[in-house]
Amino acid sequence: MNPDPLRPDPDQLLAHVQAEEQLRQRGRLKIFLGYAAGVGKTFAMLEAAHQRLTEGVDIAIGYIETHGRAETENLVRGLEIIPRKSIEYRSVRLTEMDVDAILARHPKLALVDELAHTNAPGLRHPKRHQDVEELLAAGINVYTTLNIQHLESLNDVVAQITGVKVYETIPDSVIDSANELELVDLPPDELLNRLGEGKVYIPEQAARAIQKFFRKGNLTALREIAMRRAAERVDDQMRAYMQIQAIPGPWAATERLLVCIGPSPFGERLVRATRRLADELGGRGSSGAEWTAVYVETPETLRLPEHRREQLNRTLRLAEELGAHTVILPQSSTAPGVAGAVIEYARKHNITKIVIGKPLRPLWLDILRGSLVNQLIRQSGSIDVYVITNAQDSKAIPEEDGWRPHRPWRRYLWSVLLVAGATGLNAIIGRQISPTNLVMIYLLTVVIAAMYLGRGPAILASILGVLAFDFFFVPPFLTFVVADTEYIITFIGLFTVGVVISYLAVRAREQAETAQNRAADTTALFALSRDLAIADGFDAVIEAITTHIEQAFQREVVIFTNGNDQGLQAYSRQPDSTPNEAEMAVALWAFEHGESAGRGTDTLPAAQSRYMPLKTYTRIVGVLGIRPKDAASYLTPDERRLLEAFASQAALAIERVQLAEKARQAELLHATERLQTALLNSISHDLRTPLVSITGALTSLQDGGVVLDDEIRASLIETAREEADRLNRLVGNLLSMTRLEGGAMKVIISPGDVQDAVGAALEQLKDRVAGRPVQIAIPDDFPLVPMDFALMVQVLVNVVDNAIKYSATESPIEIETRLDGEWASLTIADRGIGIPEDDLFRVFDKFYRVQRPDNVTGTGLGLAICKGIIEAHGGRITARNRAGGGVAIHISLPLKASAKRLSD
Repeated sequence: MNPDPLRPDPDQLLAHVQAEEQLRQRGRLKIFLGYAAGVGKTFAMLEAAHQRLTEGVDIAIGYIETHGRAETENLVRGLEIIPRKSIEYRSVRLTEMDVDAILARHPKLALVDELAHTNAPGLRHPKRHQDVEELLAAGINVYTTLNIQHLESLNDVVAQITGVKVYETIPDSVIDSANELELVDLPPDELLNRLGEGKVYIPEQAARAIQKFFRKGNLTALREIAMRRAAERVDDQMRAYMQIQAIPGPWAATERLLVCIGPSPFGERLVRATRRLADELGGRGSSGAEWTAVYVETPETLRLPEHRREQLNRTLRLAEELGAHTVILPQSSTAPGVAGAVIEYARKHNITKIVIGKPLRPLWLDILRGSLVNQLIRQSGSIDVYVITNAQDSKAIPEEDGWRPHRPWRRYLWSVLLVAGATGLNAIIGRQISPTNLVMIYLLTVVIAAMYLGRGPAILASILGVLAFDFFFVPPFLTFVVADTEYIITFIGLFTVGVVISYLAVRAREQAETAQNRAADTTALFALSRDLAIADGFDAVIEAITTHIEQAFQREVVIFTNGNDQGLQAYSRQPDSTPNEAEMAVALWAFEHGESAGRGTDTLPAAQSRYMPLKTYTRIVGVLGIRPKDAASYLTPDERRLLEAFASQAALAIERVQLAEKARQAELLHATERLQTALLNSISHDLRTPLVSITGALTSLQDGGVVLDDEIRASLIETAREEADRLNRLVGNLLSMTRLEGGAMKVIISPGDVQDAVGAALEQLKDRVAGRPVQIAIPDDFPLVPMDFALMVQVLVNVVDNAIKYSATESPIEIETRLDGEWASLTIADRGIGIPEDDLFRVFDKFYRVQRPDNVTGTGLGLAICKGIIEAHGGRITARNRAGGGVAIHISLPLKASAKRLSD
């Protein structure tokens, strides 16, 4: 039973009630929409505010920009202004709207100018529309202003029209959620006059604006866009009202056309005729009325031959090229039949006129199978129905309307055998039961034939069942003569019920097949979405896309992306699928033009593969190429729709990983900048100190007016040399850390003597260890250790230098080696002040220095460099406090270098 068309939909009514309840708790948003600066948005907002003020509404100005216009400033008088918040950014004092002050004041209505404004860094929200959202959530009504070019969805359109890229944009959802939208309009000529009179910008700015943005053509185009956007909003409100109030419609506030198409060649003529009709109804100077091309998918769609499917696809493409919105509808459960689905869609979308082709099949076939035209006319109500004829081919019957028997023919043979089997069974049990009960066996045969053989064999089974029942089981037997006329009713009932059962059973089977096909498509899309969601990295995403498309379509897949400056790069799971130069040219065309090209399309159809652009909302991220394994295989319309869905998922996934990579690179750049800042902050003092000492010593030696004895002169020279050595070590550490961070440090491993390495390190530090006891315990038979000798000397220099800096002059430094299985261990220990337990693991971090009250200086790089070098050798380095005071640094190196370490 069909639902009452005059009764509101319960789900829509509940959603409406819930939305209204939420709106009662929120403030209301009214947007004054214009197409350019100077049309009077702020003026109109202030006039509306004064009107509300006379009604006793509590009003406050949260933010207003008068731009020095006298008429606007006059309207500001008499309205309370909430002081702005002052914030300093890059040594410039800026003023922004004070959201907290407005929330504390909590007026009934707040005026907020320039909704698309970007706030200064440091405020709670980066965009002003987010401030407005917070005010609305607090129950404050807001009046605001907006220019149409600031809508995100129109950003590229505005840039194409004006040649100016607008960077301050807001999501379309902001304007969609507004309770009211008031269009503030001014003819372009008047706006240009105001601009020339200096009422919009100062004269110099006005001259530049006229040259770049405020050209009459630009303003006219922006004005049309603003009017259309406002009209769309009003139309959406009208349609929502009709749905909530269950008004069947249509309300012909604007013309909307719907054309019914099918797999007939006549469909292309219908599409062209509907386009002409839309142009006529749109009025002079208009782009035409809105129109939609609809095809209702039925179980018969599955049985369409390939050329009819291709014809349907061509008709849909033609409708899209001519500006239609194409829709493929499933049959509705609430409005069965093709006519019911079309009328249901038309009422929901406020369609005013339906265009359909004149039926070309004979009248008797219309009577037998029903006429779609008659059904639409009877159910259309107030919707006009236009019937278009095909004068050139009025006598031709489209192939899809002719009766086609089921194939293969052996299905009919099976139907005959089923009836024969049922007759044999009836012959066995016919003596025990009444003859009329034998009819049930034949009905069961009809059901089996309908479920497994199809409609034609089922009807044949119904006819043969009646004849067999009459011939074998109705007296007189073995003749078609009927002695008892009551059996005639039985025959008619058996035949009628058999035909109805066959029709319903076949319909149920076809619907089940359709549902299974849709379920298979949905499952394939879900599997792709799931794998793309968990794919980590570009390679994993490409692997998931190619795997699923190859499985779903049995075709070779190539993905092209432009993630770098080297042009399109091809990725494929099949090594022999790499495209040649000609195929690359087709893929490049699809990428540059944003349209499909190649095999099975109207563009470069000689290509071996079909190439589809991978589009997202903002850009084209790549191209999907598919090549059939069988040269005679082409995609069906259903497969094309499924492939488009796959391509959309693939495009979003590729864009996600590309954005993630950009974010990672941005974070890496930010970390590099932080490292550079920390480096400069850390080493500035350490670099300056030895330079000051060297400069002072050299200046004293150079000063001819000061007489220096030999001892003082030698002392100054020694000081300069020591500070130069210190500076050399510091710069060496910085260079070593740079090579470690950049992966440029090469470890060349060869057998080395630990005792020689210790000796070389102490030689470099001979001035620092002079007069200090150094205890070395290295056995004479200690084996050679695989190492990079120069790098290990640098490690020992850094560790021993640390021990010198953080221990008393008279305390010893102990260097000891030992063997620990397959490892050689080296320990450098001192009797200094030690390291706090919490810092033992952090002393090897870059730029980390233990906070001490002493005056010991350093960059915090020495031990970090040691850790990097030791780990490059495959070894370990740790620190621990000694009993009785001091620190021991333990270095462990493997006695056998692996191939991996050698390659490092």
